[in-house]
Amino acid sequence: MTSADVLVVGGGLGGVAAALAALRRGRTVLLTEETDWLGGQLTAQAVPPDEHPWIERFGCTASYRELRDGIREYYRRWYPLSDRARGARYLNPGEGTVSPLCHEPRVAAAVIEAMLAPWTAAGRLRVLLRTRPIAADVDGDRVRAVVVEDVEGNRTELAAPYVLDATELGDLLPLTGTEHVTGFESRAETGEPHAPARAQPDNMQAFSWCFAIEHRAGEDHTVDKPAEYDFWRGFSPDFWGGELVSLTAPDPRTLRRYPRSFVPNPADESDVVADQSVSAGDSELWVFRRIVARRTFPAGTVGSDVTLVNWPMIDYFLGPLIGVGEAEQAKHLASSRQLSLSMLYWLQTEAPRPDGGTGWPGLRPRGDVLGTADGFAKAPYIRESRRVRAEYTVVEQDLSLDVRGEHGSVVYPDSVGVGAYRIDLHPSTGFDTYIDVGATPYHLPLGALLPVRMENLLPAGKNIGTTHITNGCYRMHPTEWNIGEVAGALAAHCLDTGLAPRQVRADPRRFDDFRASLVRGGVEPEWPRIGGY
Repeated sequence: MTSADVLVVGGGLGGVAAALAALRRGRTVLLTEETDWLGGQLTAQAVPPDEHPWIERFGCTASYRELRDGIREYYRRWYPLSDRARGARYLNPGEGTVSPLCHEPRVAAAVIEAMLAPWTAAGRLRVLLRTRPIAADVDGDRVRAVVVEDVEGNRTELAAPYVLDATELGDLLPLTGTEHVTGFESRAETGEPHAPARAQPDNMQAFSWCFAIEHRAGEDHTVDKPAEYDFWRGFSPDFWGGELVSLTAPDPRTLRRYPRSFVPNPADESDVVADQSVSAGDSELWVFRRIVARRTFPAGTVGSDVTLVNWPMIDYFLGPLIGVGEAEQAKHLASSRQLSLSMLYWLQTEAPRPDGGTGWPGLRPRGDVLGTADGFAKAPYIRESRRVRAEYTVVEQDLSLDVRGEHGSVVYPDSVGVGAYRIDLHPSTGFDTYIDVGATPYHLPLGALLPVRMENLLPAGKNIGTTHITNGCYRMHPTEWNIGEVAGALAAHCLDTGLAPRQVRADPRRFDDFRASLVRGGVEPEWPRIGGY
């Protein structure tokens, strides 16, 4: 058996932040990750950060800002930048419209590794990559150990006084018997305006298998016709209003179907505006999640932009990854890749061009920026996890702009962080369309990190006490990091004080002491007065 003070299972953004918080508080940590890159949705899933419009000034933890600053510094130190890019106060390497910091996933993976390197060198952090949990040893309300398995089939038992679940799907919750929920809760349970009359536990948000492409004019990089191409080319869900594989899709906010533009390497030299409070930014698909921009570098350095395809048209909602057997899960994963590959093939062969022609055969997959050979991300982009039944569950009416208006979100007495994003739900496995509604900048209650029964297991990612609906905004990059950081800090604090997590929350004096330690570490527990979008 291998042991440490804190065991973090899952190396996504929440897991990395949790490990870092515990390490900086003097603790030893075991960290596992199913892929060979730490960073989850930012790296292995290849999704540029979805962030709020105040991110450059406030609204995230200091360590998340270190990550963002480290990514920019990596480019400034190692890349030949144009004068324009080098002089930019807020360098956006890819000049994408989804975020003021669009970048290559491999850069974020390198920066995360550097952030953790001192603790690895000191022997206080051990990272087990390509490793997943398969079983747990539970004694009543406590997790004694977790059994993990690597890709070669080797099994190891890991133990710690505190176990944090930072997996993408909340895998430890069923393994440990921790009470949890999946899919839609009912309106009778939550009182949420957008909840259905009856619970729908199998109805979950789509996931997406992202990929990266560049364009080489005059070359032909057309992939073989995908095995499922004919199916996906003719797939027209009723709520979509037309073919899924196309350049036309509903506007998530209005549900009005409209065509997006797609022009590789556009010549437009105007400044890119990356502010989702003004626009979702996906009307021009090439620049939407662009991660390499030619004009970031001296003329002639880069032959093509590189864009990351995470578009509405590759959302997979034919079945969930949770609550199904391994064979069914594998089928959905494979079909999701086929959908994405079909989208690529359609772009290369059938997509309408502005000149009246069809197809862009020069589109070339760029797996090297994703750490793969085929151009696809290492793992699918997961939007929804199992969620713990927590001491407090965040509901829609806590932060809905329609409900809260000028009053702002509920400020919880146990707030330990902040976030901001619209309630953004993609189509789901029940063939429901988008739910995309305005939200006020919101707060993170500690009660959402405390399971109703388990004593030493803490959620550290998208598996906290939110609902299907509020998960739509708490799943974003800076919020996931904030969640993980608080979970890691709480585990360390409880080891230092001998208190149980729920004792910290229940006693105002003890909670104030813990929150003061978070603030000293750079956590922002409350928002200033600002409006939502």
